[in-house]
Amino acid sequence: MFHHGLRVSEACGLTLAQVDMESRVQHVTCLKQGLSTTHLLRIEEVRAVKAWLVERCKMKPETTDFFISGQRKPLSRSTAWRSVRKFGELSGIALPTHPHMLRHACGYALADQGADTRLIQDYLGHRNIQHTVRYTATNAARFERLWR
Repeated sequence: MFHHGLRVSEACGLTLAQVDMESRVQHVTCLKQGLSTTHLLRIEEVRAVKAWLVERCKMKPETTDFFISGQRKPLSRSTAWRSVRKFGELSGIALPTHPHMLRHACGYALADQGADTRLIQDYLGHRNIQHTVRYTATNAARFERLWR
């Protein structure tokens, strides 16, 4: 969810067909009338996905959903919420965590790396640039190349 800026429903709705291991891409179907896109999978993601697919196969699920629960059913939004909250508590984060924080963290991380606002907009699937500007507006480093 963090690396690809996925909403919880987008992650829970991800299917096996959307993850192309041969091409090392993930097709992201954006919700909330967003723009769908295709993201490259990084090497460490490919390794993690391969390991997950081995474990998933052992469970013999009857669904094409990418993420499944211990009951071999599609992962629910509520289970994802509980997991993110639990891991936030275990990591010592002072405030209650929720899945959308991972999407926001992705936007801020991309801005901190110097990614162009339009590129972040496309990556997160925002139709309206105003939804993206929040990530770049707080980054003072964006002024670094001015007046050189």
